[in-house]
Amino acid sequence: MQKTLKILSLLLSYPTRELQDAAQDLRQVLRDEPCLSERQERLLRALIEDIAGLDLYDAQERYVFLFDRTRSLSLHLFEHVHGESRDRGQAMVDLMATYEANGFAIDARELPDYLPLFLEYLSLRPEAEAREFLGQTSHILSVLKTRLKKRGSIYRNAFTVLEALAEGKPDRSLVRDLLGLGEDDPNDLKALDEIWEEEAVTFGGNAGENACGPDRLQRQIRAAARKPSDPPAQTSL
Repeated sequence: MQKTLKILSLLLSYPTRELQDAAQDLRQVLRDEPCLSERQERLLRALIEDIAGLDLYDAQERYVFLFDRTRSLSLHLFEHVHGESRDRGQAMVDLMATYEANGFAIDARELPDYLPLFLEYLSLRPEAEAREFLGQTSHILSVLKTRLKKRGSIYRNAFTVLEALAEGKPDRSLVRDLLGLGEDDPNDLKALDEIWEEEAVTFGGNAGENACGPDRLQRQIRAAARKPSDPPAQTSL
């Protein structure tokens, strides 16, 4: 499973020539690792072939349009959890501490909740731990899969597989609440500018006080070292 998670990390990263050139090797690794069903392997193989088959500029443009120009498809996990900015900042700190405690160093330019980075970390952890961590984010993975499917994007294949690898099923009430928040229009550049002009999430106790609901993922990340107990209660996000 570890190699599959690494491949998923690469596939969800910004496309590069190196990624395209490695397509054959990636397909071979998927064939050699037994954690995937035939259907799941086929889904990832199709995504690999799709990325490799595009003109690099077109692949990069598509990636930016999907993942960088809307919050609703952001690959930063905490972006999808509407909690107090202070709690989001603390969640970042907690996740960074988890990385550091296990000897995983990250580039200072990247936030710890960036999904490809998160998957790279999980690819270095024992399988049971990786599945549990994925399970804690499964409601977000499910929402991203649904939104990508709605857009007809082949990137939904990656999230279908991630959802299958995660421990447990996503909390349907959380999925419903997140989907109910609506989606951004990637062509609305004015709205995009307003998003980036908003106050950035800060780390630690000096973050802002504006609240819009409990940050469940922050609590889940803190519980990463232990098995979740009762399922979370329904809440409005």
